[in-house]
Amino acid sequence: MPKTVDELLPDQLLERIRGRAAGYDAANSFFDEDLADLAGAGYLKMLVPEAEGGLGWSLLQATRAQTRLASAAPATALAVNMHLVWTGVARVLAERGDGSMAFVLEEAGRGEVFGFGVSEAGNDHVLFDSRTVAQPLADGSYSFTGAKVFTSLSPAWTRLGVFGRDDTGTAPQLVWAFVDRQAPGYRIKEDWNTLGMRASQSNTTLLEGVVARPERVFRKLPVGPNPDLLVFGIFACFEILLSSVYAGIGRRAVDLAVENSHRRQSLKSGRSYAQDPDIRRRVAEAAMAMDGIYPQVDGLASDVDNRVDHGSQWFAKLAGLKVRTTETAKQVVEQAVRVSGGAGYFRGGELERLYRDVLAGLYHPSDDESAHSTVANAWLGPLED
Repeated sequence: MPKTVDELLPDQLLERIRGRAAGYDAANSFFDEDLADLAGAGYLKMLVPEAEGGLGWSLLQATRAQTRLASAAPATALAVNMHLVWTGVARVLAERGDGSMAFVLEEAGRGEVFGFGVSEAGNDHVLFDSRTVAQPLADGSYSFTGAKVFTSLSPAWTRLGVFGRDDTGTAPQLVWAFVDRQAPGYRIKEDWNTLGMRASQSNTTLLEGVVARPERVFRKLPVGPNPDLLVFGIFACFEILLSSVYAGIGRRAVDLAVENSHRRQSLKSGRSYAQDPDIRRRVAEAAMAMDGIYPQVDGLASDVDNRVDHGSQWFAKLAGLKVRTTETAKQVVEQAVRVSGGAGYFRGGELERLYRDVLAGLYHPSDDESAHSTVANAWLGPLED
């Protein structure tokens, strides 16, 4: 059983995955072969306890694995993230005495793949309200009707985590549940034709009365912000694991900048561009920027693992990490493009693909505006009426 990231993702496997990334991107196709290789290596079970058939890894170890995977295939890593978020949330809850999602770890240990059907177009409340209708049924199950966007792993998930709003009681509540792939009542639109992160195949999922069985309904929360452990678990695992993917993109961009600087020759000087002072400064700036990101991702992941109490600052720290990492990765990729010459503008090159992939970081929650609002509230208090 692999004990380190390098054992879980050895160079040979990583290069095989890297070698397929351009083809998936060009064909706008799902990463079937990557997923099979990763599943065979036990990658999808890294956060599952050993007693349940997993690797028993920490969130810190998972983030480092995701950074390494993303350095080879960002879209593959981003999609796998959604499965890891759910297993991570189940771990966060279990380690704090809440067994309501124990079945997620059990089923992930048996090979089930979990998708993330949470995002909704125009829902800027994100986790605190929903446009999806959750209708209670007589046996305790719920039917869900609505549209979920950016549903990564669309071709492969076997369990889809969803939430919706139930307005049938005295007060509205948000209902969280998992639906099975074989259940009737949903459609997957094959509408993922995007600028980047194409292999993730994060298609829109139309919920048309799909039913979650009673034992799969694992949370009911009031509408609006609340301190429930589930909300913390989702936000923490999502933001930290997401940041690890973009840290991997930035890391690879620095590597390519170094490689291309040595490869390119100046006709004027007769030497490689690695000897050009302006190029050297750009590469140095990129490397220094990324060196400031890795310890922050590690630090917050370790804090979750060790149950550090940041109190009201937790959400500010997590939102800040996501924005800082995605923005830094974008700037670092641009520096790599600037030092690598005009060949990088042609389709099919790795750096050209990274340039498109890294832009997806702008769209993940928390977005720049929301993150700054969260941080301002944490430090200054809420706006006065």
